[in-house]
Amino acid sequence: MRRYTAGTAVLEVGMIVLAVLFCIPILVLINTALMPTGAMSDPLTPVPEPTLANFAGAWVRGGLGGAMVNNLVVTVVSVVLIITIASLAAYPLARSTRGWSRGMLAFFMAGLLVPMLLSMIPLYVTFRDLDLLGNIWALCIIYVGAQLPFSIFLYTQFIRALPTDYEEAALIDGAGAFRSFVQVVFPLLRPITGTVAILNAVFVWNDFFTPLLYLAGTDQVTISIALYSFTGIYASEWNTIFAGLIIGSIPVIAFYLFTQRHIIKGFSGGLKG
Repeated sequence: MRRYTAGTAVLEVGMIVLAVLFCIPILVLINTALMPTGAMSDPLTPVPEPTLANFAGAWVRGGLGGAMVNNLVVTVVSVVLIITIASLAAYPLARSTRGWSRGMLAFFMAGLLVPMLLSMIPLYVTFRDLDLLGNIWALCIIYVGAQLPFSIFLYTQFIRALPTDYEEAALIDGAGAFRSFVQVVFPLLRPITGTVAILNAVFVWNDFFTPLLYLAGTDQVTISIALYSFTGIYASEWNTIFAGLIIGSIPVIAFYLFTQRHIIKGFSGGLKG
């Protein structure tokens, strides 16, 4: 057994200090959300008379029910499409030894070098011409295209680390490449699939700029846009906004806690090669 040394004690104290620093913004968020509207107090001290009225106000006045449904639809559809397309594209890129596979992978990786903001104007014009402005399905198309390069990279690195024994056995039994991927390879991709799912889900769920650009002036809003309605030129209802932030973060936190084991495995295995 390793002995408890002074260095270990210093490391533990440092980790505790870091944990406290990370908890301070959460404390401010919760205290402000529980603070009565118009009350002035230190957000780092417990609220003497906490209230849940801000949560009810954010839910009713901000229409968070409908906004959360829109968020859920966009997130689920986008993540499912990203996982499906990225895994199918990564499989031949990882297994093929021909030169074209490296060229195609480099082509996909080039998408990581292009800032998304550069494509906003041509995309906006295109979606306007297709009459897709104000439609949540336009967001799905944008998110899938934007997140595919990184997702393909993760899947490719993970598949390269997998042994080919099971695939070769399936091919000997008469299974084609697609059937071998669906029935043999994809179940082995559970760890990296969890990683891809949570990374993209958090990005899509929390995104503000894209919904603001494509859903402005319509009834189909996401949570971030619904909360933005509580800000104004002269005043902002921070108590209600912070309460809405807590409501909007609950699904993502629950999803992360449910899949955190797969996320850790995905990072440890998917970034080896």
